[in-house]
Amino acid sequence: MTPLTLDSRLSAAVGEKTAKALDRAFGMKTVADLLQHYPRRYARRGELTPIMALPVGEAVTIVAEVRRVRERRMRQRSGLILEVVISDGIGEITLTFFNQAWRAKDLVPGRRGIFAGKVGQYRDTLQLAHPDYQLFDDAATAIQTAQANANLPIPIYPATASVSSWKVATVVELVLDGLGDVSEPLPPDFRERMHLLDARTAIEHIHRPRSFEEIDAARQTLRMHEAFILQSALLQQRAFVRSWGATPREPGALRDAFDSALPFELTPDQVDVGAEIEGDLRRAHPMNRLVQGEVGSGKTLVALRAMLQVADSGGQAALIAPTEVLAGQHLRSITRMLGPTLAPELMPTLLTGQMSAPERRKAALRVASGQARIVVGTHALLSASTTFADLGLVVVDEQHRFGVAQREALRAKGQAPHTLVLTATPIPRTVAMTVFGDLDVSTIRTMPEGRAGISTHVAPLAEHPSWFARVWDRIVEEVAAGRQAFVVCAAIDADALSGADAVTDEDAPEATDDPPDTVGDTANGAEVTPPVRTRWGVAQVIDLLSRHPSYATLRVEPLHGKMPADEKDAVMQAFARGDIDVLVATTVIEVGVDVPNASTMVILEADRFGVSQLHQLRGRVGRGGVPGLCLLVTEARVGSSSRSRVEAVASTLDGFHLAEVDLELRGEGDVLGDLQSGARSSLRLLRVVTDAELILVARHAAEKVLTDDPALVRHPGLAEAVERRMSAEERAALGRS
Repeated sequence: MTPLTLDSRLSAAVGEKTAKALDRAFGMKTVADLLQHYPRRYARRGELTPIMALPVGEAVTIVAEVRRVRERRMRQRSGLILEVVISDGIGEITLTFFNQAWRAKDLVPGRRGIFAGKVGQYRDTLQLAHPDYQLFDDAATAIQTAQANANLPIPIYPATASVSSWKVATVVELVLDGLGDVSEPLPPDFRERMHLLDARTAIEHIHRPRSFEEIDAARQTLRMHEAFILQSALLQQRAFVRSWGATPREPGALRDAFDSALPFELTPDQVDVGAEIEGDLRRAHPMNRLVQGEVGSGKTLVALRAMLQVADSGGQAALIAPTEVLAGQHLRSITRMLGPTLAPELMPTLLTGQMSAPERRKAALRVASGQARIVVGTHALLSASTTFADLGLVVVDEQHRFGVAQREALRAKGQAPHTLVLTATPIPRTVAMTVFGDLDVSTIRTMPEGRAGISTHVAPLAEHPSWFARVWDRIVEEVAAGRQAFVVCAAIDADALSGADAVTDEDAPEATDDPPDTVGDTANGAEVTPPVRTRWGVAQVIDLLSRHPSYATLRVEPLHGKMPADEKDAVMQAFARGDIDVLVATTVIEVGVDVPNASTMVILEADRFGVSQLHQLRGRVGRGGVPGLCLLVTEARVGSSSRSRVEAVASTLDGFHLAEVDLELRGEGDVLGDLQSGARSSLRLLRVVTDAELILVARHAAEKVLTDDPALVRHPGLAEAVERRMSAEERAALGRS
């Protein structure tokens, strides 16, 4: 039989039926997909423990004899339970199997064997649910085998209800037995210098370890594989983009006129980042730059100066924003900054899906003719009917809200346009390298002068329930002083839905908590505790304040993503004019909303939001000369991860420090998911928190390899690994970012 390779189809290795089950459960199609489904942990068979001393909740291995077997029907649903009582001569424990009556043919009284599983308890009786077992003909053999395997690690795989960990392990065993040679993705000298295993050994040891030491060495090698392959792909993509031809854009009279009319000095970081962007735009290959900066640091101003540089050469710039509210805010802000002289000449134009048909046709005509040299919009910019005369610059705001296909659809409307990506979520260095390794990264840290600052306090209702009333009184005091306030909720209507489903807005809170502790673990997966129900939605707060005596004369209005676009825009403009005192909103106001007179923000159930999102929300106040106040209301208990997030936000205004805290608290799975879907977030073993040094080493080594061998002709193993790791779809995704 021909040995299997990593590229072999799973169906050829394990049969069509099993391959389909693995594809449905995990999206596996090839041998590589299966072998990159690494164990999530390893169990110890441990020493042979007497049944009477078995600890509930732990995985154990015992030698025992089958004493009694019986079948009974389930009470709550159809089906049979097979109960097998086994004994070590002193104590007894029950094995339970659901709808697996056929096991009674093997598990007959008198048979002995090794039984391994997690100890549970049902009605004061110890039990093993769906245990693994091996039966023997005589007791001496059973004891010898148990002792030999006592310290052998047992791989436990991520599983589903339809494909158990045991099934995955069985299939992996079968595939490893048929696997041939595995090509080396790492250069030989680098692998030797880093004291790493060869690829075949690493794969063998992570799936079939003979000791826990073998697992550690295998993980270290495979983590470096991930880092090296990913960095190589990103660096290749950077080189690929730089090989395109783009129209150089020289600054001229428009940008000079704008700069001379500015009523303030640019911050040092704005000057430095602006110079980097100017240099990029003057080159004959496309700019591909990420600008990250604090909320309110002036990223929009930097982007506008880049738009003017493109307009000076006759080109157009398109800014795509994730929401109607933000797009409208950007248009008003840009028009205001351009002033009465430049705005008519550049004709900033809004294009959104909620515009009336006549308005949209008029706007589209301006864009297609080139009359509008600055275009701001939402997903409507991606429509096939939207065309540009000369799209020279694409600006993507809060880019993690857009899929790669959407960004590519906009870029495809020009001839290799320059791309500028903006994010107000500061990104830790290792995340930036892992997610945006093909982009040049610029950072704006300094804040414009004249900001009054923000003070943030936690309102811990678990310890001080009476503070809830004080929160509402504090808003009244601010309004009495002539200021305005936001109240932010995690849902539109908490009564309509429960749990996570209560978050129904287009801008939902981030996934914030680690997975809840499991309350049961079987061969078919874990049973998980339900999420805590959302208590306060926009509807509930509006109702509460309508009955609050102190709010009888206050102007309170709701705002959320399910409202019609024109209604949302009207509410925001009324709030900006000062016609609304208190705006009760979902996270639709998270980014881009600029109301200098808004002094106070109350975030209810703050523990339901992530660190970066709380920081962004807080940035909506304290934007003018009025000091900002942010109250984080939470019922989370002291010491919980939820409370830690809230307290971290209250402890500092430094978004870059909070980004590191966020990464440590939430883990890179969520953080990478927020920033970029696709290839770069599908890390298996690599951890950007703990593997920062390893990522740096991989980056530098990959740079040396690709400088010397850009097409990886002399590194075929790495070329194959990059091609395999980055599927065709993911490759396309990298090309669109």
